[in-house]
Amino acid sequence: MLVLLAGIFVVHIATVIMLFVSTIANVWMVASSSLGPVSSGLWLLCNNTCEQLPVSSGEEASLKAVQAFMILSIIFSVIALVMFIVQLFTLEKGKRFYITGAFMLVCWMCILIGVSIYTARFTGKMSEFTRPHHGYCFILAWICFCFSFIIGILYLVLRKK
Repeated sequence: MLVLLAGIFVVHIATVIMLFVSTIANVWMVASSSLGPVSSGLWLLCNNTCEQLPVSSGEEASLKAVQAFMILSIIFSVIALVMFIVQLFTLEKGKRFYITGAFMLVCWMCILIGVSIYTARFTGKMSEFTRPHHGYCFILAWICFCFSFIIGILYLVLRKK
């Protein structure tokens, strides 16, 4: 049981770190231009220098929603990590990890909503550049989506042990 808890703890920490990286770094979409590689994220458009992400007024609300849901996912994941540590040492068996599992599933839902909005609204927006494709931040966000779901379910299952 201790090895299982340690493994879940390590995966949870890795998920928090990957969520930070995917939200902060500006490599959600990557393309090429005559000036070199171009990357676009949630905050900036980077070529040789980074500048504010140019977004039309119709897409601004969608971008703000993606930013907000990704930040919320980080917050809920960190709260779940803290609650895991607190519950591990304070609650008796059979009552542990309800709150932690619930927070991780809320984190999972925030990631799902944020990345889905980004996929629907911003995937094809770099058409003026050559060979646009998804960057590592987009992929990390989907990996965090999977990890947060698995961890959330495991926390709910572990409450019985």
